[in-house]
Amino acid sequence: MTNPTGIITPVAENLKTEQFLETIVTAAEDKKAGDIAILKVADICYLTDYFLIITGYSTTQVRAIEDAIEAAMELEWQQSPRQVEGKSEGSWILMDYGDIIVHIFLPKEREFYNLEAFWGHAQRIPLPSDHLEE
Repeated sequence: MTNPTGIITPVAENLKTEQFLETIVTAAEDKKAGDIAILKVADICYLTDYFLIITGYSTTQVRAIEDAIEAAMELEWQQSPRQVEGKSEGSWILMDYGDIIVHIFLPKEREFYNLEAFWGHAQRIPLPSDHLEE
């Protein structure tokens, strides 16, 4: 929400971040991504508010998921990632959207780095698609 001074309030920022998460998850699911996890790290990490962790099952799929997320965020929100790392290798791509950092892994890399365990004290957030199934 914008107050009379034009400053965006925290409630509006949280809503927009939730909408960004939904867009990213939908784009990943459209490319058949697996094992999608959202970790809220805002209280334990000063770099970002959320980690979105995604599995792709080939380097081609990992890159396709990244492309789909980037296209959806640009189309729906006119948002480009601040930084994208790992696209040339395709085994772990990191996309920095400020409040959201997206990690797209091959299964072997995801298991090795095990971000869910490293950030085990983070709050796990249900996927937006989980609410649709209820």
